[in-house]
Amino acid sequence: MAHDHHADPHHDHDTHRHGNGSGSGDAHGDGPGAGHAGGHGGGHHHHGDLDWSAMGAYLEAQAELFAPLYRDALAWLAREAEEPGLIVDAGSGPGVVSCLLAEAFPDARVVAVDSAAPLLARARARAAERGLDGRFDTLAGELPDVLAELDQPAGLLWAGRSLHHLGDQRAALTAFAERLAPGGTVALLEGGLPLRFLPRDIGFGRPGLQTRLDAVQEEWFAGMRASLPGTVAETEDWPALLTAAGLKDARTRSFLIDLPAPAGERARDYIAGDLSRLREAGEERLDAEDRATLDRLLDPSDPASVHRRPDVFVLGAYSVHTAVRPA
Repeated sequence: MAHDHHADPHHDHDTHRHGNGSGSGDAHGDGPGAGHAGGHGGGHHHHGDLDWSAMGAYLEAQAELFAPLYRDALAWLAREAEEPGLIVDAGSGPGVVSCLLAEAFPDARVVAVDSAAPLLARARARAAERGLDGRFDTLAGELPDVLAELDQPAGLLWAGRSLHHLGDQRAALTAFAERLAPGGTVALLEGGLPLRFLPRDIGFGRPGLQTRLDAVQEEWFAGMRASLPGTVAETEDWPALLTAAGLKDARTRSFLIDLPAPAGERARDYIAGDLSRLREAGEERLDAEDRATLDRLLDPSDPASVHRRPDVFVLGAYSVHTAVRPA
């Protein structure tokens, strides 16, 4: 197929904070201020003013940090799903998870689907570097309509924090199901638990800062969903929505990201970026004490910052929901 022809701000296409959506990230910054990063998917984002080089590098670094979680999830899928001839990564971003899918299913062909051609170029380069390009293609366009251009039904359709960027999630899931081969699987990465980086009491400011930042994230996410074209409110019961799309045997399993303290430099950079975006988004929602606390946490010269303090970690859980097209 080799079509030449994505990423967001909400824990999608991952900054991997929100309990409903990332990614992806797959390779996805999914949070306030992340621009078009993470859960990407549909074409509701405006690409023209984005620095794709910086965004692509950010999304790649984020997904690589979370690679242990993705590998665990894909190993589970490899045990549970029928061997797919074709795998579709719907909302692939720069292809980090697309390549992990190719590695987890060594006999399958993988198509990375995204609306941002610059990110797909990075995906092709990554696949080539790993010797996967012989069974790796890309397809550029808006989900879910672009899936009609696939040259065969999918045995596995992975949507890593991309569905929640589509206004009508129920209709999109029905379109996903229609692109499956009989016996094929849809796997949604949506939901889980908010990430934690710091102890409840960090020694200054009011304890419980990250809980209050969760509220900033939730408000941002609600606004993001409300602004999507054709948005439809849904109860986020993913197994029920998969069943309503005509699929069967819905299952859910969650996977941990557990990078204990003291976090490495890559994790600290990710945490600083996430807190920086939340600091900006929370300018009018957080009180002066919390803003001052974040300023200290983000000051590399401060021994109490996330760049230097010894108690920084990454801990969270992502949920994967699967269902199968009847044979």
